[in-house]
Amino acid sequence: MAYVKPEEIVENMLQAGAKKANLPVRQLLIRGFLAGAFLGYATTLAILTATQTGWGMAGALVFPVGFVMIVLLGLELATGNFALIPIAVKAQRASLSRLLVNWTWVLAGNLIGSVTYAYLYCIVATKMGTIDLETIPALQRTIVIAETKTLEYAKLGFDGTITAFTSAILCNWMVTLGAVMAFASSTTGGKIAAMWLPIMTFFGLGYEHAIVNMFVIPAGMWLGADITIADWWLWNGLPVIAGNLLGGMLFTGFMLYWSYGQSTN
Repeated sequence: MAYVKPEEIVENMLQAGAKKANLPVRQLLIRGFLAGAFLGYATTLAILTATQTGWGMAGALVFPVGFVMIVLLGLELATGNFALIPIAVKAQRASLSRLLVNWTWVLAGNLIGSVTYAYLYCIVATKMGTIDLETIPALQRTIVIAETKTLEYAKLGFDGTITAFTSAILCNWMVTLGAVMAFASSTTGGKIAAMWLPIMTFFGLGYEHAIVNMFVIPAGMWLGADITIADWWLWNGLPVIAGNLLGGMLFTGFMLYWSYGQSTN
């Protein structure tokens, strides 16, 4: 599998973080758009697989295909960048201003790509709104997921916000680990296998991922979920982005940097 040692992995993380930080805005938007759309594809595949098999973990087994496409094509996913760019700033290989530029425009690209795919998916899945949604289990499941990710937290008030935030921390600990594990092999097959494990883990456990939710919540809304835009961002969007940021930056980025990266600077 052409295994790469942890010290080299962290050096690769630093190089990737610096490179991502210095990409022009146009590239951040285009690559972010594609990443958001590809995660939408993967989420619809996972929901369809889970409903057809009746086994929730079947969805988790196939979901990583979207993440693999993103990483192998060098696209921009904000949640992965939450781990890579801060350590590049700490190592003085990127500036704080470029970190903020990257995060802002990649999140925008991810959002546009996710929502665009959600809209196109709903056109096809509902045949332009001409079919009875109750006859399509995958669409009903999408509505339930969207409402669970928003209205169920709203019922709990502040406790719901903390729950969503904490779930997002646990999610991006694994998602960013997936991005890092791609550096653990120098072969394509090794990269795919290494990435698959943590991504499957987060999805199977149902933790909150901001970019996945940028697809599934708008899709649920278009399919008839009783959710407003305010519900989306107040009870899920903002706390989940914050939790993803903290989880990826601290538990993956800095903990690996503190363990293996000091000697590389």
